[in-house]
Amino acid sequence: MIILDNHFHVDPFKGIFLEAVKQFHRAGGTHLNVIYKSAHDYGFEGMKAEDFIKAMDFHIKLVEKINKETEVRAFAIVGVHPAEFVYLAEKKGLEYAKCEVMKALEYAQRLCLEQKAIAIGEIGRPHYEVSKEVWEASIDLMKYGMALAKEADCAVQLHTESFNEEKFRELGNIVKEVGIKPYRVVKHFSPPLVKIAEEVGVFPSIIASKSTIKEAISQGNRFLMETDYIDDKRRPGAVLGPKTVPKRTKAFLQMGIFTEEDVHKIHIENPKKVYGVELEE
Repeated sequence: MIILDNHFHVDPFKGIFLEAVKQFHRAGGTHLNVIYKSAHDYGFEGMKAEDFIKAMDFHIKLVEKINKETEVRAFAIVGVHPAEFVYLAEKKGLEYAKCEVMKALEYAQRLCLEQKAIAIGEIGRPHYEVSKEVWEASIDLMKYGMALAKEADCAVQLHTESFNEEKFRELGNIVKEVGIKPYRVVKHFSPPLVKIAEEVGVFPSIIASKSTIKEAISQGNRFLMETDYIDDKRRPGAVLGPKTVPKRTKAFLQMGIFTEEDVHKIHIENPKKVYGVELEE
């Protein structure tokens, strides 16, 4: 059985890195989308485009290591987290920060074009309160990242504030404005609004808690599953532990909450549609 965790972080400094991947595999997981964390997490200052570029290269090496040293097939997703932009804008000014992040996102696009990564992300808007100027600049950067993804015909993973139906419709308007294929846009940490996301055309990536996935599957199987595992020894199991997606998938299949068709759709067909990757056993 193929089982993908769509949003999983690794940290060789603060976390358990390969051991987390092995735990995922032992629980029945086969494929991981490993998301860039931050330049600061990877030991770089995050004060200029070059820092983000070095951090992305480091991230690619971590994913290569997973593929060489474990039985899990891992894919890299690279970008600049909105919190990194906010921090840089506070330290160096808005225009400087915007310019450096744009350069870094162009490099993320290059990594996708070179097939070293499968998507640009996580990019988007901060999930906490910021000034109007920073908020608007974050939206500009999100649109820029989407435009780069459109050009490369790759996906984007979005980090945003908490979402509801209205926010999904707003995102749908942004997607139309940019002209990216809506199914290439993934709302990470999505609420289980599967029908609304389908109507808008974007893909929800839903945290694999029991209640959230139960609600999601009651609306259809057009979604991805994720843990947003952050790999930090100080917060083990945050946001969810590395075993969660395979354990939840298998339990829901046994309980009859998922059908075999649902599992195939969520873990093989949907990722192929979004990222253009073939997931093979």
